[in-house]
Amino acid sequence: MRILAVDAGNSRIKWGLHDGEGWRVQGWVATAQVARLAREWARLPPPDVVIVTNVAGSRVARSLAAAGRPLKRRVRFVRSAASQCGVRSSYDDPAQLGADRWAALIGAWHLHRGPCVVVNAGTTMTVDALTTDGVFLGGMIVAGADLMRQALARNTAALRPQRGRFAFFPARTADAIASGALNALAGAIERMQRFMREAGQAAPLTVLSGGAAPPIAPQLNGRIEVVDNLVLEGIVRIAHDSFKGRVRK
Repeated sequence: MRILAVDAGNSRIKWGLHDGEGWRVQGWVATAQVARLAREWARLPPPDVVIVTNVAGSRVARSLAAAGRPLKRRVRFVRSAASQCGVRSSYDDPAQLGADRWAALIGAWHLHRGPCVVVNAGTTMTVDALTTDGVFLGGMIVAGADLMRQALARNTAALRPQRGRFAFFPARTADAIASGALNALAGAIERMQRFMREAGQAAPLTVLSGGAAPPIAPQLNGRIEVVDNLVLEGIVRIAHDSFKGRVRK
């Protein structure tokens, strides 16, 4: 079964065509340029399923549905559930969990089958706890590094946006801002690691994905694995669980 998996975020729309054994091709467009997808997808072998996580709103959802029409496949949208693909949700209302977070949890579970802190770092950063037996305990949503810098620039008179570098002891304002943002993000992840250990879980693996993962990973302690496009990995698992053997146009 060929699956066109799509992860529509606030800044980027990432997609990949999976043939059941691996990724044939992957790509992305800026969310503001969603209309480009129809041209990019026209070059692909026809998929059996087009399946999407979308956190970018209803306008983007309509544009994604339109991009899928030339493929003669109805675009299907992931909905978070109480239980799916071996993962169980502890959210008070499972349907309220972002579909991208749900897919990332499923992707992490099928890749590792053990306790994980599942992190997706982009415009925002989500930090979710997954137990030894596949239970999603809950998680955090944190402003990403760019949002933190923008908030400082918008709400202070002197801290204008500047490109800085991480340092243990920053001696320039730009470096102080860059280091503060990265330390805040790393601190949220490491606190979740600690919360899981205090809840009786074995030392969790941190599964880190997203466009902002590379600068965060070196600042973390413990076991870490960076996974490209973890949400897409989870979408493929959901597609196999939901549609294999009964795909319809």
